[in-house]
Amino acid sequence: MSRDDVVSLADAPARPMNMIEAINDALDIMLERDPDVIVMGEDVGYFGGVFRATASLQEKYGKTRVFDTPISENGIIGAAVGMGAYGLRPVPEIQFADYIYPGLDQLISEAARLRYRSAGEFIAPMTVRSPFGGGIFGGQTHSQSPEAIFTHVAGLKTVVPSTPHDAKGLLIAAIEDNDPVIFFEPKRIYNGPFDGYYDKPTKPWKDHPDARVPEGYYSIPLGKARTVREGHAMTVLTYGTMVHVAEAVCREKGVDAEILDLRTLLPLDIEAVENSVEKTGRCLVIHEATRTSGFGAELAAQVQERCFYHLEAPVERVTGFDTPYPHSLEWAYFPGPIRIGEAIDKLLGA
Repeated sequence: MSRDDVVSLADAPARPMNMIEAINDALDIMLERDPDVIVMGEDVGYFGGVFRATASLQEKYGKTRVFDTPISENGIIGAAVGMGAYGLRPVPEIQFADYIYPGLDQLISEAARLRYRSAGEFIAPMTVRSPFGGGIFGGQTHSQSPEAIFTHVAGLKTVVPSTPHDAKGLLIAAIEDNDPVIFFEPKRIYNGPFDGYYDKPTKPWKDHPDARVPEGYYSIPLGKARTVREGHAMTVLTYGTMVHVAEAVCREKGVDAEILDLRTLLPLDIEAVENSVEKTGRCLVIHEATRTSGFGAELAAQVQERCFYHLEAPVERVTGFDTPYPHSLEWAYFPGPIRIGEAIDKLLGA
């Protein structure tokens, strides 16, 4: 099948997958379709990744296509930039987003600038996969959400899936994209959706409608938001794990909220945001990252600039706090149902 072939997802056979399986399936498909695709990172080869997202891929495609790297994030990213410039499509994995910082110079100064500074002669078609976010008692060094750092960088694209269906389609689109893409995977929902109630039994993906993943190749265009549910009382802008928390809270409170899963933070589907806020007149932004200079601040600014005369109340934000992610107080930091519910009440009462 060529890249130009049209796939009808309505007719395609599908099966339930969790997000790890969907990501593995996307990598498997792209490794088979394109000999230039390379998967690399710490423990991604023989071991199959700390979360098993690359399980069996080295066995199937060999050690030159799927291989382990030293524990050196700047080396992983730097090597990927060179591979991309020479025509490959590397998919490096940073084992946890908390450890991506040593690779920032390579990502920002090299990968993001390569097309611009070479006047289009070279590109860096690389997709950096990394688990991110909290909710697993990972503490300050395994729970961070650094997405806002990358949305500040011209030349990078930033993607966050919230379902297995989207994870597969967005990852395929990211690998095929000719620009560097940061692909953050919310690890709290790797194995099932999470409604924010940490003291209740976990739910698997198998019974969720968005866990039915079409077999074979399909891609979801970057820069297109998804309407999770339609509504008229308010707009909720969110992504990743918080999509499921927001949906659960709105359902339990009986709020006629329209929830937009942004999916791609950069490029942002600002048209979908504008259309929704102009319809509802109220806007709530939710993300797990720290509040100050978080991506929600950019969302609030854009809504204010573009939708001011439609707003019936100030934009509300529910976020993490401006502290390291605490281990013992994780659920106080996590934007859960109580804080989201209070923000909804404030917006509707304004």
